[in-house]
Amino acid sequence: MTEYVIAVVGATGAVGKKMIEILENSSLPLKKVVFLASKRSVGKQISFQGQIYQVEELTPESFNGVDIALFSAGGAISERYAQEAVNRGAVVIDNTSAFRMHSDVPLVVPEVNEAALAAHRGIIANPNCSTIQMMVALDPIRQAYGLERIIVSTYQAVSGAGAEAIEEMTTQAQAMLNHEPVPTPEILPCGSDKRHYPLAFNVLAQIDEFSEAGYTLEEWKMMNETKKIMADNQIKVAATCVRVPVMTGHSESVFIQLKHADVSVKAIQELLTAAPGVTVQDDPSQQIYPQPLTSVDLPDVFVGRIRKDLDDAYGIHLWIVSDNLIKGAAWNSIQIAESLHRLDLVRVSDKLGGDN
Repeated sequence: MTEYVIAVVGATGAVGKKMIEILENSSLPLKKVVFLASKRSVGKQISFQGQIYQVEELTPESFNGVDIALFSAGGAISERYAQEAVNRGAVVIDNTSAFRMHSDVPLVVPEVNEAALAAHRGIIANPNCSTIQMMVALDPIRQAYGLERIIVSTYQAVSGAGAEAIEEMTTQAQAMLNHEPVPTPEILPCGSDKRHYPLAFNVLAQIDEFSEAGYTLEEWKMMNETKKIMADNQIKVAATCVRVPVMTGHSESVFIQLKHADVSVKAIQELLTAAPGVTVQDDPSQQIYPQPLTSVDLPDVFVGRIRKDLDDAYGIHLWIVSDNLIKGAAWNSIQIAESLHRLDLVRVSDKLGGDN
């Protein structure tokens, strides 16, 4: 049986650590795992399958002999090193936005468009975390009843902005609770933007920088990625992306307009209950609905608050929650790797230790 050499790029980051945890129990047949990060992380220890490994410095030569490279170290790193990995015979699964909208790069959620993997040319993109969970929940509905329109408002956890953002929010909260001066924000809502605001006990209606038409880049990602994944440029999509003071777990309020009228709530519930990767938590009489706190470290997308729009016979409302570090990043990437293995789409390098 073929065994793979896997490289984890960004092994010491939040998503990289989750990838490593999931790899330990993956169905992928592993020959070796290489843990890569920046020079400052070299020598850090990582426990994997009962053994201790050293983090190695990321260089182009790191990918010699690698079959699958899992990237989660930021877009600049992906842009610099992904093609280097491909040139050396690896398939790259990239968790950044660097390649998502490239026409020759599949953008894949395995439950939705696994077949797109067959067209890969060495690089496969992992969608935005908020897009992933929405696609898993909505695609079964689209397949059954068609979709005309999606309107989504997100409630995104601070972990999606990285470890420094988590620390910034935590420090702010502690200062506020202790009635102490709050440190000047430096990261949120977007580190590269000109103004910063506290997130603790606050809500920020901005994720990433503002772009054309008054939408942020995060909102454009959701809208464009949805159309690409569903292979439907005619579907109408609007997004408002909001950062909330939650550690982990993105939530979404989603309105969809179907192509069929008078579809019952029960029909949607039954459809989603049978859908892969979805757990329905929807019993208003018992106050049962998805919560980010109870989604942490779980791979599924949780759906509840399913209800008919009272004025639109084609309209349905849903509440969608998932762990943004698991299904929104690490688990989706590993699922892609498992699909590549199952479909025999991994290009295994036949030149270990040499350039191709």
